[in-house]
Amino acid sequence: MNLESKWLEDFVALAATRSFSQAAVKRFVTQPAFSRRIRSLEEALGLTLINRTRTPVELTEAGQLFLVTARNVVEQLSEAVRHLHHLEGQQGEVLQIAAAHSLTLGFFPEWIARLRRDGLPLSTRLVAANVGDAVHLLREGSCDLLLAFYDPDAALQLPADIFPSMHLGSTAMLPVCAVGEEGAPLYDLDGGQSVPLLAYSSGTFLGRSVNQLLRQRALRSTTVYETAMADSLKTMALQGLGVAWVPRLSVTAELARGELAVCGAESWQIPLEIRVYRWVLSRKAALRLLWRKLEGGVGRD
Repeated sequence: MNLESKWLEDFVALAATRSFSQAAVKRFVTQPAFSRRIRSLEEALGLTLINRTRTPVELTEAGQLFLVTARNVVEQLSEAVRHLHHLEGQQGEVLQIAAAHSLTLGFFPEWIARLRRDGLPLSTRLVAANVGDAVHLLREGSCDLLLAFYDPDAALQLPADIFPSMHLGSTAMLPVCAVGEEGAPLYDLDGGQSVPLLAYSSGTFLGRSVNQLLRQRALRSTTVYETAMADSLKTMALQGLGVAWVPRLSVTAELARGELAVCGAESWQIPLEIRVYRWVLSRKAALRLLWRKLEGGVGRD
């Protein structure tokens, strides 16, 4: 039998609300995803736990009996986690931080170094992930903080009362390409010619931002490569394969060495805001201290 603890928490929430939609909101997932997780629990147990023909929903006899076990397991796990956090706090708490891939190298090390210089000797554990996975980690309580670029349209779909956020800094996406033998950019966005485009996968925030700019400026381009990873686009640009929009903090060294060049006017640049999101249910003293320092301006531009 392969059970996931989140299924048990889902089932306890459903038993309390007697509504799939209300329980899904409580668990910070969509209703279809929540329903699939309850179905997965039933399939793993080989039991029908929910009478879906009644409104509000009711537990079957098997569901009522299993609820006692589910509550006990959830409570025991929560108590064990609280105890471990207490022990870890005595030895020095470790903050779990999930970050978008493009922030793990260009931003995170310098940010942590600044915090330490300002008197916050934090112990951290970093998980690099795409934004969707990072948001999932934060919602599930698997990390304490999330570092990401702010998406004003989606706002990462995180309720601000449970996951408050704070501005950390600003940067921009730059259109870059490799240089020729004389050091000039291989491509020119202002030259009127069609350019090979190194693009982000559809649906990503950075990709939507670039596509919006391209539509506004009516750039002639042909997509020759597509990925969700900014660093992968940078690598392809270094090979002379096209133009990529990459966060400035990801290409600082390559621009300084003359390996890449900005290949368009400033109007081709896309402003970005870096934000940090917090899970307010975390009991870690180090997290509360960090947040107070951030509110006071430490570690922020």
